[in-house]
Amino acid sequence: MITQRNGARIEQRGVVLVSSLLLLLVVTIMALSMFRSFGIQEKIAGNMREKQRALQAAESAQVYAEQWLITNSAAVPVVCDRQFNAILGQTQICSNKLWTVVPNVATVPWQIAGVNVGVTYTPTGMNVGTASVTNPNSYFSAPSFYISDAGASADPNVPGEVFQIDAVGYGGNGNTAAVVESTFAVYSSSSNRGGP
Repeated sequence: MITQRNGARIEQRGVVLVSSLLLLLVVTIMALSMFRSFGIQEKIAGNMREKQRALQAAESAQVYAEQWLITNSAAVPVVCDRQFNAILGQTQICSNKLWTVVPNVATVPWQIAGVNVGVTYTPTGMNVGTASVTNPNSYFSAPSFYISDAGASADPNVPGEVFQIDAVGYGGNGNTAAVVESTFAVYSSSSNRGGP
């Protein structure tokens, strides 16, 4: 009887080893898939961050252009054929409308005859240049905008001028760009319709 017990033990030793190896294999596969999932989630989070940075940069240029138009809407529109710098006071209103001279406004940088056009605007505190390990919050390029004179107001009772502002902002590299557009009207008269 003692020999039968030893024989039974010998038969069971291999089954425990195979079961342990299979369990270890399943746990390893689960751990690898979790790590891969975390890596993908990090990439998604990084892409979302860059998208938001580009959008905020574009919106800052758009707001600057709108504020500039409030006090300079009487400026004479000119044919825009090169790029200017808003910080140097070179903002302009363009008589050639961007949507008529550029095949696709979403393709940046905007170019006419191979030359970049628009006005660059670097907000205070924005780091522009190639992002690196030492400067990860740097932007690829300064945001820029293009102000098109869209003509007189369609409402004869409210005289004024209508402008279209296109603005582009970049994230940490040239592949991350956001383009925003607004229609902005500056009226030459005002009235109080709300009472005294």
